[in-house]
Amino acid sequence: MLDQQLDKAFAALADPARRAMVERLARGPATVSELAAPLPMSLAGAMLHLKVLEESGLVTSRKKGRVRTCRIDPKMLGAAERWVAERRALWESRLDRLGQFLGEDQ
Repeated sequence: MLDQQLDKAFAALADPARRAMVERLARGPATVSELAAPLPMSLAGAMLHLKVLEESGLVTSRKKGRVRTCRIDPKMLGAAERWVAERRALWESRLDRLGQFLGEDQ
């Protein structure tokens, strides 16, 4: 289940507009209009991107009256961060061993 959510999260982050939205939300909650304003798209287009972010678990939103406010969901962002950190640690370990191996020949 987590693997499928990670797939959705990384797929959502593959789009530059959605990454820009996530970067903005990292500073705090924002309305859909605030998220859409700097992007070269309509409000409807921004809503479609937000739907993808919500389905991925990276963003949550709440509607109060006519205003929808979005925020980062730290749980999914943390899961993606842990996945990347685990891969980084694995490759750093492998590269360290390779460096030691190559250093022994000198």
